[in-house]
Amino acid sequence: MQELDLHDTRFQQDGATCHTARVTIDLLRGEFGEHFISRSGPLNWPPRSRDIKPLDYFLWGCVKSNVYADKPAAIDVLEDSIETFIRYAKIGLSG
Repeated sequence: MQELDLHDTRFQQDGATCHTARVTIDLLRGEFGEHFISRSGPLNWPPRSRDIKPLDYFLWGCVKSNVYADKPAAIDVLEDSIETFIRYAKIGLSG
C-alpha cells in the first residue's frame, strides 16, 4: 500500500471479529489515520447500511433473481450462470 496515495481514501470493512481485533485496527489507523469505517474504528456506520454496502442491496439481489430463475441443478452451472450474468451486467450498467 506504500505506493498508493491514501490521503483522500476511505477504507471500509465489515464487523467480523478478525477485522476488529486491536492489531487490525492499529494497522488500519497506521495506514488510513482516522479515515476508515469499522465497527471498532473512528467512523462507525450502521450495520447493513444501504449507503455503504450497495453491492449487497443492488447487485447480489439482481444476480440472485436472474440466476435462480433458471434453477441451476449443479454448482458448476450456478457458477457459470453467475459469471455470465456479471459479464453482461457490466455492459448494461456501464452506460
